[in-house]
Order: sequence, then C-alpha cells, then structure tokens
Amino acid sequence: MTEQRPVTQTYAVTGMTCEHCVRAVTEELSALPGVDEVRVDLAAGTATVTSTEPLPIEAVRAAVDEAGYELATGVA
Repeated sequence: MTEQRPVTQTYAVTGMTCEHCVRAVTEELSALPGVDEVRVDLAAGTATVTSTEPLPIEAVRAAVDEAGYELATGVA
C-alpha cells in the first residue's frame, strides 16, 4: 500500500480587499471535503489549498462564490 501524498493547488481569487475577505474565503474552502490547509495571500489575490486529493474545480468555484468572491479562470 502506497502512502497518499497531499495535493497543493493555488487558485486566483478576484475581489478580495481585506482580512474579512481572507477569513471568508478560508472558511469556505476549508469546508470542502478532503481539505487539510488553506492559505490565502491577499496581496497576490491567491488561495493555496492542500488536500488529500485534487479538488473538482467546480467545488472550488462554488466555495469561493459562496464567500462572495470570484475564482479567476484557471489555476494561478
């Protein structure tokens, strides 16, 4: 049995302007199944997600939308 390695992906998120934005995006992305860690870089406008397996892009898009922001096209 092989050990499963975590998957880390970075997404561009538009519309974030403050720490409230960071908390909202972090909370929504953290709620996705399999997510271990979320790091949001406000200055860069990115969210880096570490999970047990690759996340469906539509699930990520829906979580960012629920937080009130928009996932930019593609992965950052």
